[in-house]
Amino acid sequence: MKNVLTAFTVCFALSASANSFADSAKFYYAKGIEEKNAKRYQIATTNFDKAIKFNAKYAEAFLENAIVNLEMRRTDIAKAHFAKVHELQPSNTLAIKELATLFYSYRQWDKAIEFVNKCVNCENKDRIIGLCNYEKENYLEAEKYLLKALTIEPNDGMLNYKIAQNYIQMEAVKKAIPFFEKAVTLEPTKINWMYELGILYYDNRNYRSAATAFESAEKKGYTVNNDFIENYGYALMYGGRFEAGELKLMEIYKKKGNKELLRNIAQTLYSFQQYDRCLNYCQKLLEIDPKDGKALYQAGLTFIKMGKKDKGQGMCDKAIELDPTLAGKKSSVGGMGGGL
Repeated sequence: MKNVLTAFTVCFALSASANSFADSAKFYYAKGIEEKNAKRYQIATTNFDKAIKFNAKYAEAFLENAIVNLEMRRTDIAKAHFAKVHELQPSNTLAIKELATLFYSYRQWDKAIEFVNKCVNCENKDRIIGLCNYEKENYLEAEKYLLKALTIEPNDGMLNYKIAQNYIQMEAVKKAIPFFEKAVTLEPTKINWMYELGILYYDNRNYRSAATAFESAEKKGYTVNNDFIENYGYALMYGGRFEAGELKLMEIYKKKGNKELLRNIAQTLYSFQQYDRCLNYCQKLLEIDPKDGKALYQAGLTFIKMGKKDKGQGMCDKAIELDPTLAGKKSSVGGMGGGL
């Protein structure tokens, strides 16, 4: 009889203890919710931690703890708690959705795709799959899903930008430009995008639009370096704004002292029939080095184009004496050939 009573007492004590633990877990969970609603996230997570200590399978406490840690940008802890929720409640949509997003932010592309495919009602499903495929360099798959995502979020600047980048990787630049333009319109503070759009215009010989994009980027605070100024300068020149272009390019010359830049400016101006301007740079080159055969030859060609054939021919002949490699530039018809 004594043994039976002892066993009963133990069972009762265990039951009472279990009930006490359950009550404590619920108490701290409720306190955690209260603090979370008041946006006191640090205190909230402390209470959720206590609730979990009293009930290690308390899925709701894990979920709320994950959410408040996410609010505090403690993504490692949040990720671990969401994973525990998924373990306890495999069909919990919120946990699946957040894990997919977190795996994407951790650059775990395959895990992100795996989890987002488990999420039936996730609005960002196509977006995440598309972005992950872009990062995995599966550009055809990325195109399919990103375009689907865009039907839901047509005014999402980042999405338009990523589609543009995807088309660039596919070497379909003409398709990329409209998405790039929309991205810049939707996100005018993204000055890096504006500069990238300028480069895209430049590479496709839309020099006036390129110059406008570079100008906007500079005005909005893009960090200007020599490459930027050189691209901007040539875009201005190729777009017909010769004086503005020269001013930009001469900024580079004053910094670097590279006479080849002067030669390139001269040749560019020659190609646009800006002969007086071209001669100005030929003169600069000859002041630096009076024996610069290329500069003298370019000047001779320019005088020929201006109708001063005898003067130009004489200069070209003199240039060939200085640099015999220029002899191959002679044209079999009509005197001399084109620019250098």
